[in-house]
Amino acid sequence: MLQSLNHLTLAVSNLQKSLAFWHDVLGLTLHARWDTGAYLTCGDLWLCLSYDETRRVVPPQDSDYTHYAFSVAEQDFEPFSHRLEQAGVTVWKQNKSEGASFYFLDPDGHKLELHVGNLAARLAACREKPYAGMTFYLQG
Repeated sequence: MLQSLNHLTLAVSNLQKSLAFWHDVLGLTLHARWDTGAYLTCGDLWLCLSYDETRRVVPPQDSDYTHYAFSVAEQDFEPFSHRLEQAGVTVWKQNKSEGASFYFLDPDGHKLELHVGNLAARLAACREKPYAGMTFYLQG
């Protein structure tokens, strides 16, 4: 039986640029780096950056909704969003759902989200205004 997400590996086209983004801009903790990769953490999330010469940036409008969301405290949302804007990140989507969200791209076009809230808050909002065809299975 699966227990949790073990780690996230992102293929990157420029390790130096990606490491600067994930460590310097987003503030993840750097644990190790080597010629073609790096290990970082964000809370309990283990992130591996792995150089891949075949990585191609796909324009956001040509790709799907797959993305990686990172939690941020409500009081930190505005300052952190502003910091990202000042760093020149590309915004790929505007928030339309419960909870504050800021959707942005990393240097390789991986879709990321800064999010305030959790599943319980999202489900409570959905119970008030369900998505089309929504069915609830567990209370909470």
